[in-house]
Amino acid sequence: MANIITVISLQKSLLEKAEALAREMKVSRSRLLALALEDFIHRHQNQRLLEQINAAYEDFPDTVEKDLRRKMRRHHRRIVEREW
Repeated sequence: MANIITVISLQKSLLEKAEALAREMKVSRSRLLALALEDFIHRHQNQRLLEQINAAYEDFPDTVEKDLRRKMRRHHRRIVEREW
């Protein structure tokens, strides 16, 4: 995979924290920033996926399923009442 050099602007305090963490982790500053960006992208993709899943299920249960659940509860209640 080809690497591309890019220039970014960071607040001095953020850069100092990144440099300290890179030293602690024994990785280059570039590697640390790449890891952080990969993590951010991964989290963003997961958030989008969760939003899509929630959108797909937001209309559940529909009226047919609600009616079926009500009938099942009634049936189960009758079974339990007969056992007592």
